[in-house]
Amino acid sequence: MNKGLAGPPPSETGRYRDLQILDELANNDALTQRDLSKRMGIALGLVNSYLKNLIAKGYITVRNIPSKRYAYYLTPKGFAEKSRLAYDLLHDYTRIYREAKNNYRQLFFELERSGAKRIVFAGADEVAEFAYITLLDTKLELAGVVDSDRAEEVFFGRKIQPMTGLNNMEYDSIVITSYLKRESLHRALLDHGIADKNILEIFAIRR
Repeated sequence: MNKGLAGPPPSETGRYRDLQILDELANNDALTQRDLSKRMGIALGLVNSYLKNLIAKGYITVRNIPSKRYAYYLTPKGFAEKSRLAYDLLHDYTRIYREAKNNYRQLFFELERSGAKRIVFAGADEVAEFAYITLLDTKLELAGVVDSDRAEEVFFGRKIQPMTGLNNMEYDSIVITSYLKRESLHRALLDHGIADKNILEIFAIRR
């Protein structure tokens, strides 16, 4: 079941990142690009790209601060946009999570019927929590969870591992359990040597 829900509009992740930046600036004064990069866990170059777009739209203003750096602030227009994005994305994600639960149930029962015993989750966000709750209705065992961005954190009593943790796990299939990071996780699994046919997903991946 590698192709389940229809893919999101190309701007889906961008809208989410815009909201993250606007939210960070709404709660903190004088954040720099490097501050935002660390808080959001994304590359500095990506932060720069998102900021340029938000500045062009009038949602953010930039000022010089000591040490020849720049700090970014939310404008009144930016506060309004933050509220609008939060409202829109909440509705989108409510639909996504509802459909995800149904699709994971179908996928897990298919795996069970095929004789699979142990699976690995790739991704440890809110979607993974829905997947785990659904998994409890089956006889499948969660062999582990990999997500390099959250390595060493705990997911339902299990320590999240980086991709290299797959080397020490025994499993039948790997299931992508993230919506926003589904593409990067898929690439990371391929880079780690996992065959594409062994990577299962319910969200369409843009090729």
